[in-house]
Amino acid sequence: MLNFTLRRLILAVPTLLIISLLIFLLLDFAPGDPTANMPLTIPPEVREDMRRALGLGEPVHIRYIRWLYLVFVVEPSHILANMTGLDVAVEGNRLLSWQSRSPVADIIAQRMPQTLWVVGLSYLFGIMIALPIGIISAYRQYSWFDQVGTFIAMIGFSIPTFFTGVLLIVIFSVNLGWLPSMYDTTHSVTDWSSFVRQVKMMIMPVAVLALYNAAQISRFMRASMLDNLNQDYVRTARAKGMNERVVVLLHVLRNSMIPVVTVIALGVPTIFAGAIITEQIFRVNGLGQLLITAIYANDIPMVQTLTFIFAVLIVLFNLIADVLYGILDPRIRYD
Repeated sequence: MLNFTLRRLILAVPTLLIISLLIFLLLDFAPGDPTANMPLTIPPEVREDMRRALGLGEPVHIRYIRWLYLVFVVEPSHILANMTGLDVAVEGNRLLSWQSRSPVADIIAQRMPQTLWVVGLSYLFGIMIALPIGIISAYRQYSWFDQVGTFIAMIGFSIPTFFTGVLLIVIFSVNLGWLPSMYDTTHSVTDWSSFVRQVKMMIMPVAVLALYNAAQISRFMRASMLDNLNQDYVRTARAKGMNERVVVLLHVLRNSMIPVVTVIALGVPTIFAGAIITEQIFRVNGLGQLLITAIYANDIPMVQTLTFIFAVLIVLFNLIADVLYGILDPRIRYD
């Protein structure tokens, strides 16, 4: 297992380099100019000086190497310095956002807690809801519980989140007045009343995303459990007189979790990517909204960095899923 993990980590390096090159070239060659939104009265020579100040006057390979250095060395050193208080920050130019002229890493660090609180909690609640529903639905196939669970899952998976979010706002904010319709990112928790307000602001966006995530994962859990409930090893375990709970929760569930782990692991990077539509509806200033704003403003450094971070997370959680396979199923070997 250790050798397999090390091999995969080593293989991830050229993979991420190729991904970073593709991201950089695609966005660099995309149409658009950071000075396009500026007044037309600016003289062409001044506009060209501004482009050179943004680093656009050099060859593409030089800009790519500089971007790699900033992403892998300079910005992580500043993040580590801010987290630990140690003097490890690399001196020199930083990767700046064209839109705000602030360091990209600092902006992402400011938006990350909002995304993790809202999208992260919704994904966690979605998993906690989906797994028991999928297990019970498969074990009691075609029962009233299975029918209700299937109906709710189809609704949660079929109805888009922008419709669910607006519907909840109309019901609980406009008509009933129980919950605030917008998420206040400037709110800080200092006492019990502020904590209650924080929870109220999070209920609707978390509920919208949890319903969507739970619907998808519960379907995978149910299908995987049904595949394993009819296997020969299950009939053998029952014939030996094993307790039914042990058969289902130990043998069947363990094997059924293998494909579900893939779905869950590949869904984790979406937490950091943010729920773009839901964040826009509830005005959550997370990474999803940051990405949309950067795209609209043609903020290429921000879009490149965010996209690359999402790619890193996908590669990382693919590796974590592969390692969990060997833990869940001893028959899987990584020799």
